[in-house]
Amino acid sequence: MTEKFEDQGGLATSDPNRLVRWMSSRVMTRLFTIKQVNKRRAAAERARRKKKRPHTIEYFHQVDDAYSHLAAQLLVKMADRYDVELTCHLVNQSFGKNVAEPEMLARLSRYDAHQIAPDYGLEFAEHNEALDPEQIKKAQGILAAASGVKRVSAVEPVSRALWSGDASELDRLAAELGCASEAEVDAALALGNARRNALKHYSGAMFYYGGEWFWGVDRLHHLEQRLAELGLDRNDSAPWLAPRQEPNWGGVRSDGSLTLEIYASLRSPYSAVIFDRAVQLAKDSGVTLNLRPVLPMVMRGVPATPMKGMYIFMDAAREARALGVDYGNFSDPIGEPARKCYSLYPWAVTQGKGTELISSFLRHAFALGVDTVADRGLQKVVEAAGLDWQVAKGHLGEAGWESLLEENRVAMYSAGCWGVPSFRLLDGSGVPIVSLWGQDRLWVIAREIRKQLQGPV
Repeated sequence: MTEKFEDQGGLATSDPNRLVRWMSSRVMTRLFTIKQVNKRRAAAERARRKKKRPHTIEYFHQVDDAYSHLAAQLLVKMADRYDVELTCHLVNQSFGKNVAEPEMLARLSRYDAHQIAPDYGLEFAEHNEALDPEQIKKAQGILAAASGVKRVSAVEPVSRALWSGDASELDRLAAELGCASEAEVDAALALGNARRNALKHYSGAMFYYGGEWFWGVDRLHHLEQRLAELGLDRNDSAPWLAPRQEPNWGGVRSDGSLTLEIYASLRSPYSAVIFDRAVQLAKDSGVTLNLRPVLPMVMRGVPATPMKGMYIFMDAAREARALGVDYGNFSDPIGEPARKCYSLYPWAVTQGKGTELISSFLRHAFALGVDTVADRGLQKVVEAAGLDWQVAKGHLGEAGWESLLEENRVAMYSAGCWGVPSFRLLDGSGVPIVSLWGQDRLWVIAREIRKQLQGPV
């Protein structure tokens, strides 16, 4: 089906993907409502009881993944705290369409883990270089030789020795626990990778329970809440092992010398979840805001898979609920809708409304379910941003926005990030203080603002 639209400044006048976009949007909207989530959770519990299976958490450990090292430090505590069976699978890093920039991801994960570890009460020393491949193999061998409870118990000491570069400790652990042959390691990794793939995921440091995925320490609070609701918390008066981190900029306003750069795209669920909060953080703290929109990854040739898309939309909806953000009535703005809005962005900036336009578009696409490919939908976006639609129509399709967005993408990559939302905090001289990827890193930005204004706490 192809629908015709009025020509606006040279943009394409037909959109053959509109029906597909509408259908997928309706499906994604329905799948991740709290009602549907609770139905799936209840069904999983009924199936578990019917088969007389214990409550089982499956954890997927990638020894050379920084986030797995953080998660490793909580495994035994998880098993002790909750009335569950915890199993540990060994996995490799995924490659291909599910992981767009594996080398950048590895570098960023080491930097990121160092940034967040202390706030979780965990350890991750600054680690600029990749791990020694031979030590990685030895760590895999030790863990492959163990199974069941022994593997769960071995993960933390093996991971600690590996990430601290303590070769003698790895040798000691190998002598104490055993070390599998290369063929046995390959078999263990193949089993773990196959299990992860069967359950439809692709990352390390992942926890799986009852049909739902939880990524590393950052999402462990969602899992802990679910376990507590099932009555599985043996110490429900104690704080969670990995409580949710909340932004706290300290209440002392900047004089504007600090700058917060926000890299966001119009088709990013995570951008939709956190965008307004990030803007508000800059306003509240007095930090200068520099919004730097970029093209969505799929619109700049970065492939995506249904597996990855399903996880992202599920997780974004879950995060939005936790934050109390209006989200979930979805109308996919990929392609023409995004291009139309981007073409208006430079003009909106001249009107002092660039941030408001991006905010309005994200809200209409991800919370209000407005079809932004149609003029009537885009008009709602424009007018809600405080702009004149009649004037805006004259700027649809104007040149210049493509080069602006590409300039922003290059800057984002140079900062070590490639996805959105990403944040970069700059000092008064324009020197980066911290650069991080993810809507769940706004609290780190707030922490660094606080440090700059108040000093270390």
